[in-house]
Amino acid sequence: MPMPAEEIQGLILAAFPDAQVEITDLAGDGDHYAARVVSAAFRGLPRVRQHQAVYAALGGRMGGELHALQLTTVVPD
Repeated sequence: MPMPAEEIQGLILAAFPDAQVEITDLAGDGDHYAARVVSAAFRGLPRVRQHQAVYAALGGRMGGELHALQLTTVVPD
């Protein structure tokens, strides 16, 4: 069953309350998303660690409920 964009956004915001999160459904099927996450929590972390932190916030849903997520992480200015 596809995962709603609002649920993805909620899980990310629960882990990163300061974040600005934009979710885009790439294929219109509720299964392929892009997420842009801006958070000060990423400061000082390499990009791989930033992405791992976001995937951890999704609680193991990647590859199951959530088939694909194109992820962009950003540290605010």
